[in-house]
Amino acid sequence: MGKTIYIDFTNIGDYEDFYADLKSKIILPDYFGDNLDALSDVISGELELPFHIEFINMSVDQLETFEDLLETLEDTEDEVEGFSFSFYLEQFE
Repeated sequence: MGKTIYIDFTNIGDYEDFYADLKSKIILPDYFGDNLDALSDVISGELELPFHIEFINMSVDQLETFEDLLETLEDTEDEVEGFSFSFYLEQFE
């Protein structure tokens, strides 16, 4: 079984917050640029697979804000065997 990391979007407002949280969970190379191409490259070439990323507590607004991120990870999931990704919206009681 591979590794799973969880990114809780409760405290993430922008891409800067996202990358800071990501870097606290996985070791990224020094040359990593905070952009989607770099993220895709790291997943396809640097991570030990199988690997799963799960976003939790996303708001509907965040779906829009991070639409490019979600699309990039979905595309990467299709292209990289052993990588998977999922996201879950906030649960309102």
